Amino acid sequence: MWGRVIEIILGLWLVLSPFVWGHYPSDPGLWRSDVISGIAVIGLAVLSLWPFRNLGFLRYAHIGILLVASWVVGFSYFQGGHPAGASYQNALLTGLTLLLVAIVPNNAGQPPVSWRRYYQSQ
Repeated sequence: MWGRVIEIILGLWLVLSPFVWGHYPSDPGLWRSDVISGIAVIGLAVLSLWPFRNLGFLRYAHIGILLVASWVVGFSYFQGGHPAGASYQNALLTGLTLLLVAIVPNNAGQPPVSWRRYYQSQ
């Protein structure tokens, strides 16, 4: 569950970063990419957290964040130029962090099932 919370926070940062860095007039493409990607990350993380009874497959919605994070990394790397500006570096590092966190399962804070069975039998 902690992975989804971090994804929501990083999604909020992606939505807010155009206003923090102030890059809308100079680069509307990066502004759109950050805001749309941030909203997508927040939506997918919330879908993964929400306890759907009939739609159990939605608990894996956070895997879709891998696609969004890949887009953010690729866009900021190829559009940023070399050397890249601070707003492109921000998007790149945020995307890389999302790639790392998106692979963490929802139940990462719980012990493995075999351990639980062993201690329940004692």
